[in-house]
Amino acid sequence: MIVASKREKLGYYLFLAPAFLVFLVFIFIPMIASFVLSFFSYSMTTIKEPEFVGLKNFITLFQTPVFRTAMKNTVVYTAFTVPTTMACGLCIALLINSRLVRRKNFYKVCYYIPYVSSMVAVAIVFSLVFNSSPNGIMNQILGKLGIAPVGWLSNDKWAMFVVVLLSVWKELGYVMVIYTGGLLSISQDIYEAVSLDPISSWKKLIYITLPMLRPTTLFLLVVETIGSFQVFTPVQIMTNGGPGYSTTTIVTYLYQKGFQEYKMGMASAIAVIMFVILLFLSILQNKATSQR
Repeated sequence: MIVASKREKLGYYLFLAPAFLVFLVFIFIPMIASFVLSFFSYSMTTIKEPEFVGLKNFITLFQTPVFRTAMKNTVVYTAFTVPTTMACGLCIALLINSRLVRRKNFYKVCYYIPYVSSMVAVAIVFSLVFNSSPNGIMNQILGKLGIAPVGWLSNDKWAMFVVVLLSVWKELGYVMVIYTGGLLSISQDIYEAVSLDPISSWKKLIYITLPMLRPTTLFLLVVETIGSFQVFTPVQIMTNGGPGYSTTTIVTYLYQKGFQEYKMGMASAIAVIMFVILLFLSILQNKATSQR
């Protein structure tokens, strides 16, 4: 057992100090300040001091139809984005790691490029592709097939679909890479032992691969769920929460209250509600996975 001297311990703490200071100043203190401010009525457009209102901000939010719509839209977005991304990412990872595919690194890079691309640039490109006018790229393709133009981003039935499609396309490479790492961590001895019995590839996937990937799946499920609840950039650029409020999410509504209406107390309350929801979902997902 190696015991570090006091001088070495001091060196460790000094190396950790900058990261701890950044976390303290830019994350922890603002988080506590936001929690405290959620119990106050405060507008940045006035010089009045914050007024303590207790739970009034939270009660007002849950009584507001727009906030309930934003909650529903966020849940719908998450329910479609997370399972689709994880399922497609797993399928691609299994295909790339199989013996059927050569030049595996080439395909990994191709799928990973969208993930490292700027979300703003990707959202602008998707806005051009799914432009609601007949001159939009997708509508021109439909016109060649004899199909009438579709108001992709101006139709409340299609706008959320486009946002989900963008998110799935962009996150697919990240999920694929994580699942690829999980597949490579599975010992080949297990498959060699099973190959002695006449077991189909489907059963190997169900009874060996998927159970061995459970920690990876839990990690991705938590990370992707948290990321989906925080969706902002594609919605803000492509639809600005519209048409109507059909694509308004919790974060876009927070942005509207905090940085357009300058109601910082209300915006802080929205942030606290989102934090509680994500904490509950993370605990629930952890328990559900650990019990299996």
